[in-house]
Amino acid sequence: MSVRPLVCLALVLSLAGCSGVQTVADGFGGAVTAPLDDVGLRRERIPTVLLQAQANPYDMRNLDRCSTIGAEITRLDEALGPDLDEPPAPDGRTLGDRAVDAAAEAALDAIRDTATDFIPARSWIRTLSGADQHSREVQAAIEAGRLRRAFLKGQGMRFNCAPPAAPRWFQPTRR
Repeated sequence: MSVRPLVCLALVLSLAGCSGVQTVADGFGGAVTAPLDDVGLRRERIPTVLLQAQANPYDMRNLDRCSTIGAEITRLDEALGPDLDEPPAPDGRTLGDRAVDAAAEAALDAIRDTATDFIPARSWIRTLSGADQHSREVQAAIEAGRLRRAFLKGQGMRFNCAPPAAPRWFQPTRR
């Protein structure tokens, strides 16, 4: 391991207090084992809802009611995180806490970079191991999930549904 990540880690630990130490501790294992992704020994699992979206993003079977559309959008939200129309989660951290977290993330990035630097010809290894192909598959599934969520919210608007079966800003008309 080079000196750079160790210096970052020491700086974070000395300035951070409990929050920064916990952030580094939580992410350290993932940072150190990052090369396992490159050689194909560890792969991110693609959620079933994203694979289904990829297979048929415009499927409306059994989605003829607002409640079923909302349930499907909730499943997509669980896999993808919040949609762009959702308000951001409140961040009650102080400026100091945000700085500590940023320093901890920088230290983890340095550790991850150092761990992956040990792999000679990393791009070739990723290609030969299938890690690049898997990364592309994950990104394609994420894109399909986003497309499906947008499509379903449009259908929810068409059916005059309230959120989450429609965008957060949509106000259904009373009938």
